[in-house]
Amino acid sequence: MKRSRDKAASELFAALYPRLAGWCRRLVDDDETAHEIASEAFTRLWARWTSVQEPRGFLYVTAANLVRDHWRGLERERKAMRRVTSEAAVSPHTEQADPSVRLLVQSLPERLRVPILLHYYADMPIREVSVLTGRKEGTVKADLHAARELLRAHLRRSLDHTR
Repeated sequence: MKRSRDKAASELFAALYPRLAGWCRRLVDDDETAHEIASEAFTRLWARWTSVQEPRGFLYVTAANLVRDHWRGLERERKAMRRVTSEAAVSPHTEQADPSVRLLVQSLPERLRVPILLHYYADMPIREVSVLTGRKEGTVKADLHAARELLRAHLRRSLDHTR
């Protein structure tokens, strides 16, 4: 039993780790952090191995939560730096100066951010996003639409400020 469980976990790791780590890399823009997040997602999956019905979905939702925690930590660091120094050169670029889609996605409310991350960044179909988030497909579609509209408005404002 344990041997087959170990083999199944090893095969799942080989099949999913590279893509999960790559997905995390695009979100956090750092190889080491991406591998830490992907590894932690697998560690948490392994701890719940017998109770997880959908391992791939569990990994991506867990990684999305870990990415969110990473982003929050970065924001705390930025705020601390701003408090410590008033030098303009140390201040990070504002969203107006850097209309990075990743930063804009990061700024979305969690209700809209998670479906965007799963559907567009992890290439999951709406049906799978629906199952993983516990929302109806119509709700997921509405959330994706609302998120795209918010992103579009943020990008327009950012581009207007740079002209």
